[in-house]
Amino acid sequence: QAQLVESGGGLVQAGGSLRLSCAASVDIFRMNAMGWYRQGSGKQRELVASITRGGTTNYADSVKARFTISRDNAKKTVYLQMNSLKPEDTAVYYCAAWWGLRSYWGQGTQVAVSS
Repeated sequence: QAQLVESGGGLVQAGGSLRLSCAASVDIFRMNAMGWYRQGSGKQRELVASITRGGTTNYADSVKARFTISRDNAKKTVYLQMNSLKPEDTAVYYCAAWWGLRSYWGQGTQVAVSS
């Protein structure tokens, strides 16, 4: 069993930056992969970025070159650095982890970008 807790969301002006953190209750090097999803109002949840155990990263086209996913195994934490934020990035951001056959989700953190 793993618990994920997100933090770092907030209100920022367009063009600004935020760094989201996802703290895990277990060693994250055990995870097959970890990632960030987001869900805007009235929209489906979408994958924003992911990182595998081997360090391979993947990004949604809409965030490439603006967002960076990284992890610190010693701190059991995955980060999402978000730069050049746009109003369309406004959403609840969720951390996810895949461990064996199971997936785990955090409660989400709200990101709001004003124009």
